[in-house]
Amino acid sequence: MAVDGVAFSRPVIVPEARAATDQVLRSGWVTTGPECVAFEDEFAAWVGAEHAVSVSSCTAAIELSFRALHLPPGAKVLVPDITFCGAVGAIDHAGLVPVLVDVDPDTGMVSAGTCAAAARACGGADAMMVLHFMGYPAPVAELAAAAGVPLSRVVEDAAHGLGTWVDDQPVGSVSAATCFSFYATKNLPIGEGGMVTTDDPDLAAWVRRARLHGMSSDAWRRYLPGGSWRYSVTEAGLKANLSDMQAAIGRAQLRHLDRWQRRRAEIADRYTAALAQVPGVEVPLTPVRGRHAWHLYVIRVRPELGLDRDLLIDALDQQRIGTSVHFIPLHHMPYFRQVSEMPSAGFPGADAVFRELLSLPMHQGLTDDEVDAVCAALVRTRSHPTPQEVVQ
Repeated sequence: MAVDGVAFSRPVIVPEARAATDQVLRSGWVTTGPECVAFEDEFAAWVGAEHAVSVSSCTAAIELSFRALHLPPGAKVLVPDITFCGAVGAIDHAGLVPVLVDVDPDTGMVSAGTCAAAARACGGADAMMVLHFMGYPAPVAELAAAAGVPLSRVVEDAAHGLGTWVDDQPVGSVSAATCFSFYATKNLPIGEGGMVTTDDPDLAAWVRRARLHGMSSDAWRRYLPGGSWRYSVTEAGLKANLSDMQAAIGRAQLRHLDRWQRRRAEIADRYTAALAQVPGVEVPLTPVRGRHAWHLYVIRVRPELGLDRDLLIDALDQQRIGTSVHFIPLHHMPYFRQVSEMPSAGFPGADAVFRELLSLPMHQGLTDDEVDAVCAALVRTRSHPTPQEVVQ
C-alpha cells in the first residue's frame, strides 16, 4: 500500500477521553479537583509507586522534585549532557548548579564511569538526575553509587520512561522522585501535563503544596461542603497544577497504555528487522534486563560507512518522512555553558554521538505500512543525495 508521507509523531486521543472532558465541563468544576485525585491514584498504581502528584509539565515536576530535596543554594547536581534543555533549566530554576556529565559513545547515555568522573571533577556531587533516554532503562542504583550520591537525592527524568522497567521493577519508585511527561508526543499523550511519583509521603505532600503557590489547601478542598477558606503558605511554590480537564483525558488514555506499549514494541521490532543490515545504520540497543518503553526509536547514522546524518534528514524530508534529533548536547548551548560546571576534558562521547543521532517516526498509531515506508526510504537514500537523486 502506498503511503503519502509519515509524520514523526501523531497523538492518539481515544473517544473515551472526549466523553470524559465533556463530563468534566458539565460538572461545573474544571480545575484541580476530583479527576486529578483519581488520576493520581490510578497512575501511582500503574507504576507501582505509593504516591503520585499531578503537575503542569515534566519540567515543573523536575523543579519541584529537586526543591523538595531542600538542598542548599548552589548545590551541585549531575545531569546528562545529552538531554532536553528544559530538564536542566528546571535544575537551574531550583537554584542549583548543573554539572554536565559526558555520555558513553556506544549508548548515548551516562555510564558509571562518566558519572564517577564528573563527581570527582566537581569536588563531589550533592544530587543527580538520571534520564531514561528514549525509554531505555538506566541503571539508577548503579549510577548513583558510582557518583557517590544516595538514592534519596536522585531524581529520575522519566519523560521518556513511562513503561520502562529497570530489571524487574517499573520506573517510578526507586529514587527520591520520578518525573513523567504527558506532552503530545509522549507514550501517554494528554497535550500537556506531568506527574511526580515517590514512595516518600513527606516529599509527595511538599510537592502537592508547592505546585499551587505553596498553599496548605487547594481551591477544591476549600470549597467542598464543610471546607474552610483559610490557608497558609510556609514556603514559596509555583503555579504548576494540573486541571481536571487534563486529568480526565489522562485517566481515559491510561486505560489503553498497556496495549499502546505492546504496539510500540512491535513497531520497534519491525524497524529493527528491516534496518539491522543496512550499511551505515546502527539500530538502537535492546536491554538485556528490564524493558524498553520505546518512546523514541533512535538510529545511529555512521559517517565512516558513507552516510551523513543531516543530508539523510533532508532526503527523508523530501520524501515526506518526519524525523528529529534527540538531543543537542547542552554544552553546545551558550546559556548552559554559563550556568553549568563542565569537565576540562570536554565531552568527547556526547560530541561523537550527537552527529549520528536520528529519531525515526514512533508513536502508537503508526501503521505497519508507514513503518515499511520509512524503512524503504532509508534504504533507497544514498549518501550525499541531491534533490534530483531522491526517489519520488
